[in-house]
Amino acid sequence: ELEVDAQDVVRLMLQFCKENGLKDSLKALQQESQVALNTVESVEGFLSDVQAGNWDAVLTACQSLQLPVPKLMALYEQVILELLELREIEVARAMLRQTELMLSMKQEHPERYLRLEHLCSRPIWDAREAYEGGANKESRRVEIAKMLSSEVSVVPPSRLLVLIGQALKWQQHQGLLPPGTQFDVFRGTAAAKPDETDEFPTKCTHTMRFGKKSHAECAAFSPDGQYLVSGSIDGFVEVWDHETGRLRKDLKYQAKDELMMHEDAVLALAWSKDSEMLATADQTGKIKIWKVRSGQCVKRFDKAHAQGITCLCFSRDSSQLCSASYDATMRIHGLKSGKMLKELRGHSSYINHCTYTYDGLRVVSSGSDGLVKVWDPKTAECVASFRPNPAGVEVPVNCCQPLPKSDHVVVCDRSSTAYLMTLQGQVVKTLSSGKKTGGDFLSACVSRMGQWLYCLGEDQMLYVFNVGSGKLDSITACHDKEPIGVCHHPHKNLLATFASDATLKLWRP
Repeated sequence: ELEVDAQDVVRLMLQFCKENGLKDSLKALQQESQVALNTVESVEGFLSDVQAGNWDAVLTACQSLQLPVPKLMALYEQVILELLELREIEVARAMLRQTELMLSMKQEHPERYLRLEHLCSRPIWDAREAYEGGANKESRRVEIAKMLSSEVSVVPPSRLLVLIGQALKWQQHQGLLPPGTQFDVFRGTAAAKPDETDEFPTKCTHTMRFGKKSHAECAAFSPDGQYLVSGSIDGFVEVWDHETGRLRKDLKYQAKDELMMHEDAVLALAWSKDSEMLATADQTGKIKIWKVRSGQCVKRFDKAHAQGITCLCFSRDSSQLCSASYDATMRIHGLKSGKMLKELRGHSSYINHCTYTYDGLRVVSSGSDGLVKVWDPKTAECVASFRPNPAGVEVPVNCCQPLPKSDHVVVCDRSSTAYLMTLQGQVVKTLSSGKKTGGDFLSACVSRMGQWLYCLGEDQMLYVFNVGSGKLDSITACHDKEPIGVCHHPHKNLLATFASDATLKLWRP
């Protein structure tokens, strides 16, 4: 397994700072990390400058280098000697007496320092006195160049940007990033251009078909908009390309027909906020956590519930997973610990749906006991409980969807009416199809901007409501048998519906 040295990462950052003129940042990073870049544009050019006595260029290059003190002292000593030869006595004295390095020499090597002071006071230049042991200016330059050659190196320019570019190309080659996709390097996601307006879909563009004895029980788009995943009654979890309506064969495991799967019917799934992990749950109460890009199961909760799991949702930071079940409980599981952290009890019948509010501070659940409950996930305390039906009738509540950028939720029960409500249980708006029999809603979701509410009816119709006005704007026939669920793309005007007729359909305006 490849490991990247942390010091190499710092050096990449140092090179970036140097190339972009961020001198203060370069100096601060070198001091704090104690890592030196020690690179020059050309080793041969640098050593040639030393041997030619181009000290301005040499000293400028040395400002971004961290050289051993003895070698740096030898360099400064030679520069002072050559200044004295040119009779630049005042400059030589200033360098000797005012630079931190030479003051250090005064403390550590007083005899060597006093010798230079003596040379500065001499009225004439005598090379034999300056260079001991038969050495001369040229031989000292060669010696210093040889000394410094082991301390510097040259690397290709812009290594940080080149490595990032290579990583993105590799992801494209592996099929992890579709060709032509703009990539947000900082967020680590493909930059999907959102549709400018919130329009409701009316046209079926693709139909994905399952086997004769299979159908999708759940489906969801990934938060980054790259994937559509379905879980089916035969236990398979499949990743779809919503642009083509086909299975994603760019994922190696799917290309080999090695699908993510459970031994039993998959009833619920949920994405982590970074779109890296997928949680799936089945009718026996088992949960699996997958890395979607590799198809690897990275964690299992084999006994998450005693009965089938109806819904899953990740916490805001994706460190916890909330599950709802036919056993009338909700449980919060820690992904790192692999343990149940909290159990939320209060419903007297099946819990059909659960979701975190947009701020992540509350969990909202809806059950077949006709109740919507609001919970504090930290304490497992129920802070509110109410029936959406104004008559207080015990009508099973199918789902409760948070409204984007709002503290309201849309509640859909087993009737032809949906409710826009506060978390305290106050009905803000009623949205009804007006159909008295045969048109009860089975599932619902809101559009990405919260302008539209989509309700699937038992009459195989898709009802589209304007949330602002409460008006029913569209009715579309969508399936041949009883619908099961509906979900919306996070950035585009794209809707997916699935039903017991073994189809998963995509809809656009």
